Amino acid sequence: MTRDHVVAEQNEDAPERAPKGGAGAIQSVDRAVSVLEILARHGEAGVTEIADELEVHKSTAFRLLGVLENRGLVSQAQDRGKYFLGAGILRLAGAAAVRLDISQEGAPVCRELADELGETVNIAVLDDDAAVNIMQARGPASVTAQNWLGRRTPLHATSSGKVLLAHLPVTLREGLLARALPRFTENTLTSAGMLRSELDAVLAQGYALVVEELELGLHAVAAPVRAHDSRVIGALSVSGPAYRLPRERLPELAARTVVAADELSRRMGYGF
Repeated sequence: MTRDHVVAEQNEDAPERAPKGGAGAIQSVDRAVSVLEILARHGEAGVTEIADELEVHKSTAFRLLGVLENRGLVSQAQDRGKYFLGAGILRLAGAAAVRLDISQEGAPVCRELADELGETVNIAVLDDDAAVNIMQARGPASVTAQNWLGRRTPLHATSSGKVLLAHLPVTLREGLLARALPRFTENTLTSAGMLRSELDAVLAQGYALVVEELELGLHAVAAPVRAHDSRVIGALSVSGPAYRLPRERLPELAARTVVAADELSRRMGYGF
């Protein structure tokens, strides 16, 4: 190695040797974060690829990877020498995700959907054997609609409830299906067998529908909201009177609701 190469490498490495709190330390943090973003984007990458993207010497990239590997944030595939995101990322993601408030993150999503569709949009979460609405936005067409905020609603007779019920672990779901299923209208499913079949359909199609199952004249659709670890933590629903939301329009509304629920899931860390 020539003297010029040695000097160049020393100059390249100098920022990592800067005093704590100095510009070099900030640059090292920035580069470490960039390494994580590179691995998130590519899935895996070698030292040379990472160094090229960072525009640094390979020794600098190697040192950054070593620090991140020691913290469990990256791991190395020994057979290929490639690096990928480590399990430590999940620990950090989990800590961040639990601080995200689904009602706070969901407010702009609900507002946009309510304005677009003109109907009432709710976010519901599971509370033992009921779905509780924790966020609500009303569209211009629903100004006289009833207030669902804070209400406990039955899982088997609401679109949100069916979404939450469908995504429960089998043992918990079966335990709830073993209970009596009260009838609210002539359309309410009170047979565990029939409800079980409908829940299978909810899982297959990605949304739930109700047609006058809780109240006569009330139709609704709902889609699941997921956390960073893919768990369903809530349901986003659109509801309104049957004359404005006829049965034939529900699949179209469901498709739009799925898009909005996916956006809220993204805000909650799902897909990262």
